[in-house]
Amino acid sequence: MTSPADLARPTLGSARAEYNALVAQGMKLDLTRGKPSSAQLDLATALLSLPGEDYKAADGTDTRNYGGLNGLTELREIFSGALQVPVEQLIAFGNGSLELMHDTVVQALLSPLPGSEERWIDQERIVFLAPVPGYDRHFALCERLGIELQAVPMTADGPDMDVVEELVAADPAIKGIWCVPKYSNPTGTVYSDDTVRRLAEMTTAAPDFRIMWDNAYAVHHLTETPAEIADLLGLATAAGNGDRVFVFGSTSKITLANAGVAFFGASPANIAWWLALTAKRTIGPDKVNHLRHAMFLRDADGVADHMRKHREIIAPKFAAVERILTEHFAHVNGITWTTPTGGYFVTLTVPAGTASSIVGLAKAAGIVLTPAGATHPYGKDPEDAVIRLAPTFPVLDEVEKAMAGVVVCVKLALAQQGQS
Repeated sequence: MTSPADLARPTLGSARAEYNALVAQGMKLDLTRGKPSSAQLDLATALLSLPGEDYKAADGTDTRNYGGLNGLTELREIFSGALQVPVEQLIAFGNGSLELMHDTVVQALLSPLPGSEERWIDQERIVFLAPVPGYDRHFALCERLGIELQAVPMTADGPDMDVVEELVAADPAIKGIWCVPKYSNPTGTVYSDDTVRRLAEMTTAAPDFRIMWDNAYAVHHLTETPAEIADLLGLATAAGNGDRVFVFGSTSKITLANAGVAFFGASPANIAWWLALTAKRTIGPDKVNHLRHAMFLRDADGVADHMRKHREIIAPKFAAVERILTEHFAHVNGITWTTPTGGYFVTLTVPAGTASSIVGLAKAAGIVLTPAGATHPYGKDPEDAVIRLAPTFPVLDEVEKAMAGVVVCVKLALAQQGQS
């Protein structure tokens, strides 16, 4: 008897014919980066007319002038809860969290961190753990700065903590781990309470080990039931390890992507270290932008209301991806995908050895996908099986067309693999 899985696999001839018809359409579609759509950016257009003629912060500070390296208190108060960092330990700074991550790592290379007397750059090796699939810009930052990356597998609860604990306890060269704890890029994974606790309490051979806690999607929910994660900074502090946590976040996918505000949170010792070093390169962040964000978002409830509007725009796009993949591959062995409840990505896992082929076929048909391997250090997925899909930027009709095209490319790659 023919199984549903067999029925879903076309012959090479029919798959090629379907692909040739796709190419003939001459499409130009892009599912590469997790960018907000124009409709999402329109939600924050009112920011452009703020703060008006009143440039005074809540404490009377003239935001047009120098100073205020910590950022405006009223904005930090709005995001303190979402980022799980006390207001006095939270910095509001420039327009992007990636900039803060880069600067913080560079500062650690050049100046000893609290808990250590050595600069990272003076040590023979520096290694960061990289949960995979993961965020390519985290990896690129380390590659740029000469930091080795060691992959660790992701599970449904976050990084495989048995692997993480064994590695960090044994090797003092391991100085950090990248984490996107809520709606992870690209799997949508939400770290379990046990994973967060183990990260906070684990023994590390390096006294200056740091958890790069990139909480980029803290408020980016796709359902009416927001995911919750445990408070890493609070747990680490209670365990006597408060200095190991660096928290990052931003408004980049909340308001205006290139004109938002980024945040850095840490222990008092880390904050003092960071402020002292950052004061050498800048007199202060753009407090006018801080003020306009505080006025526009108002409070935590205002952020939640604003993000509901985002969800109304992007949730149908994720639903379209889910529907189309289910229609074509629900019974195909070796093909799975994530169904995230927040964040910006879907991870499509295909049979080993086919991801690069699928991405190449899609590109030739006018559908640009994130390069296969981008979800792994050095751009090398050893299984060649993971494809990151980013459905937020195109309009819904384009998402549907692009995904229909991806389906065609997957079918041809499977047929070709079956004939090899």
